Amino acid sequence: MMTASNNPPLLEVRNLRIEFPTRRGTLLAVDDVSFDIAPGEVLGVVGESGAGKSLTGNAIIGLLEPPGRIAAGEIRLEGRRIDNLPYEEMRKIRGARIGAIFQDPLTSLNPLYSVGRQLVETIQTHLPLSAAKARQRALDLLKEVGIPAAEQRLDHYPHQFSGGMRQRVVIALALCAGPRLIVADEPTTALDVSIQAQIIALLKRLCREHGTAVMLVTHDMGVIAETADRVAVMYAGRVAEIGPVRDVIKHAQHPYTKGLMGSIPSLGVRSERLVQIDGAMPRLTEIPNGCAFNPRCLARGERCLVERPNLMAAGASRAACWLHDKAGVGAPVAKQEPVDA
Repeated sequence: MMTASNNPPLLEVRNLRIEFPTRRGTLLAVDDVSFDIAPGEVLGVVGESGAGKSLTGNAIIGLLEPPGRIAAGEIRLEGRRIDNLPYEEMRKIRGARIGAIFQDPLTSLNPLYSVGRQLVETIQTHLPLSAAKARQRALDLLKEVGIPAAEQRLDHYPHQFSGGMRQRVVIALALCAGPRLIVADEPTTALDVSIQAQIIALLKRLCREHGTAVMLVTHDMGVIAETADRVAVMYAGRVAEIGPVRDVIKHAQHPYTKGLMGSIPSLGVRSERLVQIDGAMPRLTEIPNGCAFNPRCLARGERCLVERPNLMAAGASRAACWLHDKAGVGAPVAKQEPVDA
């Protein structure tokens, strides 16, 4: 199951490969990643630091930092290929068709201009509106994202807003031209928990009301559980598991996902200790042969050491694990302790 509805996908990522050329050779940061997002759907992309989730988001919005480059694959928005567009053309799409929300709102806002001016300029860049109509739209957007006393706040500067309110302004900026897709990269990480919940509720409501597709990049499974319809779990530049969020949380099919879920404390359930995944994710220069997770996996067999699995049907999800190989060859379990990275 690639999308959560019968609608054609709004975003299609196919066999995406991102490389970083270095003096010592080419580092493969994202390796053969594919997924779709349907209109009105929130896809959560989760993983440890260095898994490739933010790079995937940056590739979609056309903001890969050099020397990083898309080496293979395709990215399509509403059926149109966008990964090979000239910079200026992609810049127009980035404001009009794709909105971006980043972790630190201060990096998205210019401290020298009032938030109203920044909203109006963004609106007029992408929509044929007069200054008066653009200002009215800016005011409506601030009200929609829950900024109190929006009429007065429109002329305030970013430093006059709290962190949570600044993030609301950034969400308003992302919505200026009515984008079809929003890429949100750790949008709640810098905020305290009560503000996080408000921002999550806001994103869900906007997605539902506008039919916007959202790619939510985070390392926080709690945020994914609250917000996403489906979740893609990334490990060492690949998708380890993808499926409906409830199924992945309750019935994880990849050993790495099981470890992630086991490390989340449950309210009302007493346990002596949480599950721990021994070792660490490999560096890009040291990704092992076979399944990249094999040094940390208690269920690995001989095949896992030499052959890299692709996503395959696993319950309601799809997992890149030989335990789900329907050909019957599976992963013969070798009783070994995981190797410390």
